Amino acid sequence: MQNQVRQLLVSLQKQLSVTLQSNRETLCHPVAKGDATEDEWLCLLKNHLPNRYQADRAFVIDSEGKLSEQIDIVIYDRQYTPLLYNQNNQIFVPAESVYAILEVKQELDLDKIQYAGKKISSVRNLKRTSAKIVDVGKSVAPRPVTAILGGILTSDSLWNPPFGESFQKAINSLTLSQRVDLGIALLKGSFDVSYTEKNEVQTKIEVGETALLYFFFNLLWRLQRLGTVPAIDYAEYLKVIDELS
Repeated sequence: MQNQVRQLLVSLQKQLSVTLQSNRETLCHPVAKGDATEDEWLCLLKNHLPNRYQADRAFVIDSEGKLSEQIDIVIYDRQYTPLLYNQNNQIFVPAESVYAILEVKQELDLDKIQYAGKKISSVRNLKRTSAKIVDVGKSVAPRPVTAILGGILTSDSLWNPPFGESFQKAINSLTLSQRVDLGIALLKGSFDVSYTEKNEVQTKIEVGETALLYFFFNLLWRLQRLGTVPAIDYAEYLKVIDELS
């Protein structure tokens, strides 16, 4: 009997591929096409991520009032941290709540990877606070902030081969704060990027009908390794209110 997990996700990949391809062929306006593609990826993540994670198109803001660029998909905590603003589909989330930043594009190429890196960097460079908490009646010191994952989601790749030398050069061109950790070109394959202590880049590629399967479980595995985001220091946000009073 076939592995049911594999069968279900391969079926999901085929369904998503058909929808994204239909959007590319039917929608002529680039903004409409981009919005439709983002909506499909958002729907996938909203329907399949564990409930502890929220996924939305959003801005990220820190306690000093600095703001990221608008992010296609932010995966963030809603269990312990609040939304700072949510009106008319304009969502602002605190920097402390962010687990991952995902940029959505039609195709994978050098410009798209570097653009994704800049968007990821605009969040990673924000200030994130960490507060002490009380656990079983005891005060626990503030934890270090967790790393923020960065990724790119596309339907296809403009490179041939899709993950060859040109892809490797694009990944290597990114700065520390721009690093892309994982991604997918749905019709070609998915990838995972890791960095050694000597800053050497190591990539793992999964092609074929298991590309989405690999990407999704790799994302879950990476989120699991991050644990829970540290407690937000609300006192830092109160300072902003005091300054405005």
